[in-house]
Amino acid sequence: MQSFIVKHYLGTELDIYCGGPDTFKGTVESCADGVLTINKDNRYTHIAIDKIIAVWEEK
Repeated sequence: MQSFIVKHYLGTELDIYCGGPDTFKGTVESCADGVLTINKDNRYTHIAIDKIIAVWEEK
């Protein structure tokens, strides 16, 4: 998943679903060492890649 995110979504605004109520939104800043970093309103969120179930571009 890490190489897929870097290749296709770096710099893209995404919705990220991790199960249950856990959905995150933000622009992909980086993806390395098993961690996805997104930025929303100058706040960074770091998500463990192995917890991600689905991603889609924010419309």
